[in-house]
Amino acid sequence: MNTYFVYILSTKFNKLLYIWVTNNLQRRLYEHKNKLVDGFTKKYNIDKLVYYEECGDIKDAIAREKQLKWRTRAKKDNVIHENNPKMDDLSESWE
Repeated sequence: MNTYFVYILSTKFNKLLYIWVTNNLQRRLYEHKNKLVDGFTKKYNIDKLVYYEECGDIKDAIAREKQLKWRTRAKKDNVIHENNPKMDDLSESWE
């Protein structure tokens, strides 16, 4: 069974959010943190993992991603704060 991740990245001071899906969260975070991905996250230095959730099906992951993207900023912040009240970088503890 495959695992997919819906994740939210933020800037250092939590001004901008980026929501996406991947099948390898650690690899994708490495790419973001090392500026290997051209585009929005590289341009605005968005590389702090503040939220993620696992899905067993790509269709479910994409549906969840779209659901999160269309929420207001306040509702996105609520989702993040329920699991990560200080908006810490969850990837810092990874080896």
